[in-house]
Amino acid sequence: MAKHSSSSGGRTNLASCAVATVFIVFLIIAAVTVYLTVFRPRDPEISVTNVKVPSFSVANSSVSFTFSQFSAVRNPNRAAFSHYNNKIQLFYYGNRIGSTFIPAGEIESRRTKRMFATFSVQSFPLSNSQISAADFQRSGTGLAEAVNRAGSTVEIESKLEMAGRVRVLGLFSHRIAAKSNCRIAISTSDGSIVAVRC
Repeated sequence: MAKHSSSSGGRTNLASCAVATVFIVFLIIAAVTVYLTVFRPRDPEISVTNVKVPSFSVANSSVSFTFSQFSAVRNPNRAAFSHYNNKIQLFYYGNRIGSTFIPAGEIESRRTKRMFATFSVQSFPLSNSQISAADFQRSGTGLAEAVNRAGSTVEIESKLEMAGRVRVLGLFSHRIAAKSNCRIAISTSDGSIVAVRC
């Protein structure tokens, strides 16, 4: 009789362990699902809202100008995004012609931060293979266009990268980053923006 009671108790303990194991597995699956759907780190979203060339000059087949870029960076995460010192760089035919740093900062959860950068670009020689405004327009549509303008343009490329970290649930730190590349056509006749494509 005592032997039967011991066997019954063993089966009860085994069933309890099985239920506990299933429950723990269920909790782990639920936690992973919530993490992947709600707290999974997402890269920031960059949109260039405007570009300007406040000053522009041409002399001896070389150009110099002041460049301004307005951007909006959105943090889609449920935790604050702490970004490092980043920078905007300008390129002309693959050669860097100017840059400026964006100070480190923080973007709150699901918020958008407006950023503005302006800097001077020192004189650099124009390439012999400039494109016309019409050719630039035919290659696609962009942020801003002035299709009726004629004449040659100088095409530059703006590159902005935002990198930093987001701390999920206050415990796990993840590196996230986003990039924005824009092609900008500037009229060599008056320095006006012909088109921007990002």
